[in-house]
Amino acid sequence: MAFPAAAQFRVEISGIGTAQVPVAIARFRDEDKALHPVSQIVRADLERSGLFKLVPAPDNLDENTRPVFTEWRSRNADALAAGTVTRLADGRYDLRYRLWDVVKGTELIAQSLAVPKEDLRLAAHRIADDIYQKLTGERGIFSTRIAYVSKGAGRYTLFVADADGEGSRSALGSAQPIISPAWSPEGNELAYVSFETGKPVVYVQDVLNGRRRTVAEFRGSNSAPAFSPDGSQLAVTLTKDGNSEIYAMSRQGDNLRRLTTAPGIDTEAAWSSDGKSIYFVSDRGGGPQVYRMGASGGNAERVTFGGNYNISPALSPDGRYMAYINRNGGNQFRLQLMDLNSGTVTALTDTNDDESPSFAPNSRLIIYASRAGGRDLLMTTTLDGLIKARLSPPQADVREPVWGPFSR
Repeated sequence: MAFPAAAQFRVEISGIGTAQVPVAIARFRDEDKALHPVSQIVRADLERSGLFKLVPAPDNLDENTRPVFTEWRSRNADALAAGTVTRLADGRYDLRYRLWDVVKGTELIAQSLAVPKEDLRLAAHRIADDIYQKLTGERGIFSTRIAYVSKGAGRYTLFVADADGEGSRSALGSAQPIISPAWSPEGNELAYVSFETGKPVVYVQDVLNGRRRTVAEFRGSNSAPAFSPDGSQLAVTLTKDGNSEIYAMSRQGDNLRRLTTAPGIDTEAAWSSDGKSIYFVSDRGGGPQVYRMGASGGNAERVTFGGNYNISPALSPDGRYMAYINRNGGNQFRLQLMDLNSGTVTALTDTNDDESPSFAPNSRLIIYASRAGGRDLLMTTTLDGLIKARLSPPQADVREPVWGPFSR
């Protein structure tokens, strides 16, 4: 199924990180003749990660350059990348590039790839992934995808996009609200809640072909779907028995099991990375707080204690952190990060309308929604809060981002 493209994002990066690797990414030769500025995409990806400091590079470099490493050391660069973009006779693009370790004076990567023109931006993200992995030892997340909901002109649209917000494609459009998108761990399906029938119903949709199935259409409200890490189950919030409770079901929508029984509202389930626990929001103690229980239900323990309003838990894939939204004092909703081992909480933002945090698959970045200048927009932040990037489309309010998994 072909989906229309969305308006392109502008990425604005702010802040200065610590312990950054100084790297020079030269403009790829002849990239001005291509559809996308490959080196610019690579630079923006690396900068947004918070782990790199960009060093200016002249334009007369390519993958055949023999760098004078002493010169680059004097520029305080630890690494240098350069390449060429060539359009082939069949319409594809040939990308060739090299990465050098300036400190050791050695070549780290020599790569060539031919891609269709529609995959040129993805190829640039993959180059950034390769550079990131070679210089940090960790897998890069720039070729992964995000999903988010946009509202404009009285219409709601669920979009799937590159991790930097570009290359958006509409997965679903409706005159009624669409909320709570959630990726399957394989990255091939999205669960979400749509009000298109006049009530909240949970659907699961194939991202590639657009086919979908209804998994929760019970009496009352059906909301807040979350896939288990192994993809076999969904946790959902249902009011079919009166109270708002957490249930588990198969990803096909059968084998329904109720997990919570306390009075009050239980909602916003989030699985731990090992699938053994479920975190959720409950007002059983008087105000909304995050609790944790076993994946099969049972007794729950309270996790958040700072303030009287904590919602929207998101667990890092490495199992170390929980991001959530705290309302402090007045009406300020701000992104917080908890170290699950120590219980230490760090405030990552000083804005007033943050919501819907979601971790990158390498647990290094968080995407979330916020509001600035009277508009709803998407942001990413490093886990220390020092580097933030604003992903802002020219026209539309965007909310409820969720970061997809690594491709398999």
